[in-house]
Amino acid sequence: MGRPMAENLIAAGYDLVAYNRTREKAEELEGATVAQSPKEVAENSDIIITMLPDSPQVKEVLAGENGVFEGIGEGDLIVDMSTISPVVTEELAEKAREQGASMLDAPVSGGDVGAIGGMLAIMVGGSEEDFERALPLFEVMGAAVTHVGPTGAGQVVKAANQIVVALTIEAVSEALVLGSKGGVAPEKILDVLGGGLAGNKVMEAKREKLLEHSFDPGFRIELHHKDLGIALAAGREYGVTLPVTAAVDQMLETLKMRGRGDQDHSAILTLIEESSAHEIGS
Repeated sequence: MGRPMAENLIAAGYDLVAYNRTREKAEELEGATVAQSPKEVAENSDIIITMLPDSPQVKEVLAGENGVFEGIGEGDLIVDMSTISPVVTEELAEKAREQGASMLDAPVSGGDVGAIGGMLAIMVGGSEEDFERALPLFEVMGAAVTHVGPTGAGQVVKAANQIVVALTIEAVSEALVLGSKGGVAPEKILDVLGGGLAGNKVMEAKREKLLEHSFDPGFRIELHHKDLGIALAAGREYGVTLPVTAAVDQMLETLKMRGRGDQDHSAILTLIEESSAHEIGS
């Protein structure tokens, strides 16, 4: 995700100082200056963007040895575009404020296709002033940019987004297996669903993967499982019951245990097929 986002910023004329834990990946960014550490990125930038897998990695890059907090100055802005815990976001934002800097949480939706095309949906938590400052960058990387509230709100909305995506994939998978085992061609099922109230963008985006059983990611099962874990933890924190989210979370856990954690999350279909003794289209 980070690489195409960075490439789009370079193409738009921005000067980038880049760091990646695997240095070779940063060196592949033509037009960027490669830094030796997150600290060096912060020392040479007034806006620092992070895109990382989970809360521990964000904490390490921001607050660890040679991290961003060691290099930021008064008035700098950190924009974390990872999907992490809202609680961790609020902790890190407070540390940034203690150093005279500020922070936005700006998780994204749209996967690698959206990142490459600059068509991500970006949900942003933080102050209105900081949002306006970062908006020109967001508009390069995304097509739908929304300021959703104060610090942490972006992560809450992203958790809600990931619930809907996961449960929709699971529901479409059930519909496909039911219809196919009942003798209807899977593509016809998707055609009909897409033309009525059941139509949705998830089904459109995953159509070919589902029909062709081509589960190269995309968005990996292991990452979506992580995201549902964040959603369930937020539910416990806020006192919200998420029973169907918990069920799909367990389905993703099952797929990971079967060695499919690196497949696209649309491979939820295979779990329904196996439990129904039927592969769609067969």
